[in-house]
Amino acid sequence: MPDILHRVEVKSSPDGAYKALTTLEGLSGWWTTDTQGNCNAGGVIKFTFGTRGFFDMKVLELEPGKRVLWQVADGPAEWIGTKVSFELAKNGDVTVILFKHQGWKEPVEFMHHCSTKWAVFLMSLKSLIDTGKGAPFPNDIHITHTWD
Repeated sequence: MPDILHRVEVKSSPDGAYKALTTLEGLSGWWTTDTQGNCNAGGVIKFTFGTRGFFDMKVLELEPGKRVLWQVADGPAEWIGTKVSFELAKNGDVTVILFKHQGWKEPVEFMHHCSTKWAVFLMSLKSLIDTGKGAPFPNDIHITHTWD
């Protein structure tokens, strides 16, 4: 099964990066402004992108300052059952975030789109952590006229 993989460094401690990944305020600051739900282990977070769709993520694992793992519970068919993880590690004055969206059945065209969009949103996460201001949907960079 193919996976989407990205790496980004942020000017923060692992705990600071973890907060941006595990609170409604943090998540709505970099992914979509319409973020609701329960960010605790076992909870479900709903990320809505206007009329373009939504993703329901079940929070599977939380290791403070180290790891966040979600499983897609609802959304586009290609995403259902896939897992999204963020691994955090201190590296000098920065934190390295290793991102993985794993479990895609096949590398369909939508996966290519999602890979690029994850990169856009990870740069938004970096901006939020580094400067205090991200670019969540609907203020993100739009890469297509059909899926954005």
